Amino acid sequence: MNRKPFLPNLKTAPEKFAKEELNKLASNGFLGNVKNDFKDPSRDDLPWETEALAKSHGIYLEFNRAKEKGTEPKEWIYMIRISIPGGGPLSRTQYNLIDELAEKYTKDPDGFPSIRLTNRQNIQFHWIRKAHVLEVIKRLAESGLNTLNGCGDNTRNVMACPLGRFSKAFNGNAWAKKAGSYFQLPMEPFISVWEIDPTRVRKPGESFKYGPNLLNRKFKIGFAGVLEDAAGKLVAENCAEILSDDLGIVPIIEGNKVQKFQIYVGGGQGERNGKPAMACMGLPLCQTDEAHLMNVLDAVVKVHQEWGDRENRVWARLKYVIKKMGVDWYRQQVEAVLGTKVALPDPTLDPGPRHLHHGWFKQPDGLWTYGAFIENGRLIDNGPNGKLKTMCRTLMNKYDIEFMITPNQDALFNNIPEACKKEFEADLLRFGFGIRNGKAYSTLRLLSGACVGRDTCRLTYTDSEKFEPELIDQLEIMGWGDIQESIGITGCERQCFRPATKTIGLVGSGFNRYQMKLMGTEDGRHQGLPLLNADGTAIYLKSIPRERVAQVIDVLLKFWQTNRQKGESLGIFNRRIGIEGIVNQFKATPSIADLMTKTLPADCVIE
Repeated sequence: MNRKPFLPNLKTAPEKFAKEELNKLASNGFLGNVKNDFKDPSRDDLPWETEALAKSHGIYLEFNRAKEKGTEPKEWIYMIRISIPGGGPLSRTQYNLIDELAEKYTKDPDGFPSIRLTNRQNIQFHWIRKAHVLEVIKRLAESGLNTLNGCGDNTRNVMACPLGRFSKAFNGNAWAKKAGSYFQLPMEPFISVWEIDPTRVRKPGESFKYGPNLLNRKFKIGFAGVLEDAAGKLVAENCAEILSDDLGIVPIIEGNKVQKFQIYVGGGQGERNGKPAMACMGLPLCQTDEAHLMNVLDAVVKVHQEWGDRENRVWARLKYVIKKMGVDWYRQQVEAVLGTKVALPDPTLDPGPRHLHHGWFKQPDGLWTYGAFIENGRLIDNGPNGKLKTMCRTLMNKYDIEFMITPNQDALFNNIPEACKKEFEADLLRFGFGIRNGKAYSTLRLLSGACVGRDTCRLTYTDSEKFEPELIDQLEIMGWGDIQESIGITGCERQCFRPATKTIGLVGSGFNRYQMKLMGTEDGRHQGLPLLNADGTAIYLKSIPRERVAQVIDVLLKFWQTNRQKGESLGIFNRRIGIEGIVNQFKATPSIADLMTKTLPADCVIE
């Protein structure tokens, strides 16, 4: 079989620039006509040129996809994304503003407002109408919360373990804020467009020098963390799954101290149907000490700004530069920018497992943090998970505490006094927290999650946020609720929830259809893969009907349960058995054998 060619145009000549690049060049620092177009009452949507620029302001144009297909005119709505480096913390005042804006402007078709926590530690507003966008962004900015860099061709929200804020060994949360400030886009266009009082906005100091057409595509940065175990020993922690980022930073523990850092480049989970694309983990680039860390980060982004493909947006991410040129070549370019050699990386270094930070955590000052599982990050008072939006607002005001967002779409409440712990837990229960369908959350539910999905995302093909809870319900009925495994679901191949780094990944491939990806693990250390046939020419289970997904998973879990070695997790079992062994088992199981007779060409897989 002939694969479609992988031909990125690196260091693209201006005459080959894509229309998106020309639009940025003509925008005068992403100003364009954004201000006037958002004030234009004659249309609810935006011209393409403004829609593209609005992303760097933290705005996506969407439409209500829950309406019957073909219904005209489209019901245009907006998603606004707040950048919150390291997940916070947010003060009570800031949280109350977010809750107030959500209450006024985010009502869904059933009349329920909500706040969406994301697995990049952002907060998203959905269902915003055009007439309210300016007020929302202006009020947020003047409270110290920016939507700048929320989307667009720039660095995105910088991630870090939120508990790093309390670490004596390495404060990744502070570093996320430092890097987020350094790589923030210039404030002047943002202030001008949204009529923000400049005296109420803290401008960054020294900043990254963006070119006139910004970066080639989005660029994600994350910091792994360090935790202290019960014996006082430092252990690596990677709740942010930094190997899935363009640029990841891992603290190196030596002598029970963090002495230096290892830099990874070229991770990314997004793919594109019909185009040669790949999901992959980052590769180790170099090591550096803390004094030179920001210089190295700056150089990594500068090299990509210069070399990344600006003709073919499908190949514009850093991972495709690394794929074509190699990590050794990239290191040489970084050294040229720095004007000095960098230390070689340790390929055996383990960035650590992902921790979810549920439950109680004692802070060094004697106060407590509580990590609350929020299914799919949706704070809403509608549904079987309790009145979560009212719960969070009540807790923030009753206890005057801080709020943080984890890289797994959950909430942390900081600074709870010892004497308030029991009362705090009672308040959680009062709002129905921890209970779904009359039962406590299962382990499988606590470890799983999904992206936003179809109703408010133009890219997605199918449900994910709505489907995931129902799928877990089915698997719990089948008896799988107590397994220490994870399921990740996204509505399309952009894979925003990073499903392929979970034990079982489900990627929307059509309306009510899902592709299965395996070989990931619950701890987030491994990359999931499509189920290719032996010669790599075809993909199995690329389009599983929604109503049969639980059935396929049940077959896989029974295969694991019967054949696993002692203590072997599902992810490690899958990697030991291999894709061919799993495919053969699926083919030999009568209940799903019919699904295995259908394959799709693997002509877009990059080898």
